[in-house]
Amino acid sequence: MNVAGLAPAVKAPSGEARRAVGPLGERNEDMGEKKTITVRQVRSAARREERQTRTLIGLGLNKLNRVRTLEDTPSVRGMITKIGHLVEIIDEKA
Repeated sequence: MNVAGLAPAVKAPSGEARRAVGPLGERNEDMGEKKTITVRQVRSAARREERQTRTLIGLGLNKLNRVRTLEDTPSVRGMITKIGHLVEIIDEKA
């Protein structure tokens, strides 16, 4: 026990490599490769609802022709759907 009364952290043996473990404990070799989606803002947020402006900012887009590559998740897809008239999808990578 250390001074704070907590047990010391357990370290993995130095010869073993760390492996990615999913949320349910399963090991997955390709967890490091994530799907991405690239979007570009093609229309201005001026005179749009505040909610749409906030969604653009949440995606990292707030000026025309700005391009962002984002992780392809359901929440990002939902945000893009809500402002689909202001952005275009350039590329989707698996």
